[in-house]
Amino acid sequence: MIQEKLKTLPESPGVYLMKDIRGKIIYVGKAVVLKNRVRQYFQSNKNHGAKVKAMVAKIADFETIITATEVEALILECNLIKKYRPRYNISLKDDKSYPYLKLTLAEEFPRIILTRRVIQDGSRYFGPYTSGLAVKETLTLIRKIFPLRTCKTFAKRPCLEFHIKRCLAPCANKISREDYMHFVKDAEKFLEGRTAQVERDISNRMVEAAEALNFELAARLRDILSAIRKVTEKQKIVTDSGDADAIGLARLNGETCAQIFFIREGKVTGRENFLLNGTDDESDEKILAEFIKQYYSRAQITATEILLPAPLAEDDLKILSEWLGAKLIVPKRGVKRSLVEMATENAERFLRCQESGVRDKGVEELKDFLNLPKLPRRMECFDISHIQGAETVASMVVFENGSPDKKSYRRFKIRSTEGKPDDFLSMREVTSRRYSSTDNLPDLIVIDGGMGQLNSALEIIRGAGHSVPVVGLAKQFELIFTEGSSIPVELPKDSQALKLMQRIRDEAHRFAITYHRKLRRARNLKSELDNVAGIGAKRRSELFKAFGTMDKIKSATVEELAAVPSMNKTVAESLKKFFEVQAE
Repeated sequence: MIQEKLKTLPESPGVYLMKDIRGKIIYVGKAVVLKNRVRQYFQSNKNHGAKVKAMVAKIADFETIITATEVEALILECNLIKKYRPRYNISLKDDKSYPYLKLTLAEEFPRIILTRRVIQDGSRYFGPYTSGLAVKETLTLIRKIFPLRTCKTFAKRPCLEFHIKRCLAPCANKISREDYMHFVKDAEKFLEGRTAQVERDISNRMVEAAEALNFELAARLRDILSAIRKVTEKQKIVTDSGDADAIGLARLNGETCAQIFFIREGKVTGRENFLLNGTDDESDEKILAEFIKQYYSRAQITATEILLPAPLAEDDLKILSEWLGAKLIVPKRGVKRSLVEMATENAERFLRCQESGVRDKGVEELKDFLNLPKLPRRMECFDISHIQGAETVASMVVFENGSPDKKSYRRFKIRSTEGKPDDFLSMREVTSRRYSSTDNLPDLIVIDGGMGQLNSALEIIRGAGHSVPVVGLAKQFELIFTEGSSIPVELPKDSQALKLMQRIRDEAHRFAITYHRKLRRARNLKSELDNVAGIGAKRRSELFKAFGTMDKIKSATVEELAAVPSMNKTVAESLKKFFEVQAE
């Protein structure tokens, strides 16, 4: 099917979407000529990196979308990556939760609020910010300087905010909309970093108010002007070239960080760090291009220049410049080069600080006690749960740098041992299903059990060609069994390493038990109610949702049963009669 589709590819710009066997989108890309770009993936893979080879091996189908121009293809690509978050695309980490400041320009008297959703509602958004604390501090500062309203609905009289000079009270007609909008424009320019222009505008209005004998307004403007000058007096002029964004890029131990310095009116007004996913085997120019696309598709650009640490591919440079309406340059010397180097240096420092901060002491101790080749930053732990072989399940929990990564947890319904308890065979099945591929292998695999469970897992993991260290954690005496040794390791009772192993083992046990109980409840509920005429999956679900337990369903009256959505009196009477016959 793929070979037939390749023959019909258009010679047009557009976007292509690669899909796996389940139809899930695993990669989104753009192309100047779709025919040439897509075909490259299915030709000789000698020049492909490991990441591209792994992706191509999973492609079962692809789809193309033709666009009128290359810029349209770029914009569509950004939107699709944001929507589908494909596995093999470079992407900003946690980009769905980045906070923004929102200026509600669609309202008659606009407010500035904190939001994590960007929608097309006529508002102006500032961000994204990577620190929730930093954006809250910025919002507090803005509200101290500019007395804009904070209430969602107008009150009938001025509130406390007005009396402490934190609001202009448009709700009580204390200010006209025209005058109020002057303050809104000042706040907007301030958030853009144009503080010098704000100072000039406020200073001129203060003089005008004083000449008009409006001393109350003049005094308020004087206080605002003083507050702005206190904020900006520490900002130093670093360049006379106006507005620019200086981007730095750093990579360390598999992590990648991009940092932006915002220069407005020659001054550095702020900076933001962004961590990126999916950068393995990618060049700096590719990472830079993807970062620029994804960041500026979420943020408004007000800079006339974007200063880069490395050159982009010619096609990317042309399209991005046209899309952003800004010059993208790699400065070679002078102040601009210094700004890029400073951004890069800060990105490197951020990665080093993050690396040292996330190294839980238990992770370091575990490496030493077990003689591991490297720090077990990612640990995966497995546990089996069943009752006499019934509803056998397995859990896999993941710890990153000593902390649970619940988004990566997995649970398995074991098929090979249903009806007969066999923990060893169950362990072989779950490890076979998890480690059938090389995707995102951990630094340490923990098996909840002794030497028998460990050997069962090793048989599969080593058979699949993986060299990841595997250990077994016995429930009794907290002993750790390692590969090739009959003598277990006993961790010191007061060590952080032991506490870490206990945490991951207990979490795996909790997760497995929770899943097992869920299946058991569903089985018990199904086996009893399915014998009643007129009770299907939907009614069974509604009954359980309404009453919670089987005992409460049994004790309910006919009227109560009939009141449940999708039920009626006839079926309720049948159900009640069924329970009465059972009781006899």
